[in-house]
Amino acid sequence: MSTIGIATTGIAPSRTAGTRTRLRMTRRGRRLLSAVAAAPVALGIAYAGIAGGSALASGEHAAPVEFDTVMVMPGDTLWSIAGEVAPGADPRDVIDDISSLNNLPGGTLQVGQELAVPSRYTD
Repeated sequence: MSTIGIATTGIAPSRTAGTRTRLRMTRRGRRLLSAVAAAPVALGIAYAGIAGGSALASGEHAAPVEFDTVMVMPGDTLWSIAGEVAPGADPRDVIDDISSLNNLPGGTLQVGQELAVPSRYTD
């Protein structure tokens, strides 16, 4: 009988399903990843610079707004003021115009406050 001897020193171990390789990023790979991540930001800034640069507000073509003032008394609301200054108009439109002219967020009023009312309602 003869015997055969097999040496396993030259054979690499096989990878099993549970073994994973590690991802190694090179310097070139990190630069590429940084460039890809920064590209949308750079494009957004370039677009804002090109598109927004031509829109300048000069006010030359705006129609002048004439207005009268009304003093807020205790118990006054925008609805009651709108009813007093423009009884024939829709109060919602008058309130909207008063709020936008006086920059009233939420419609809060203070007693003694002077409100600008467009003169088309007071004439």
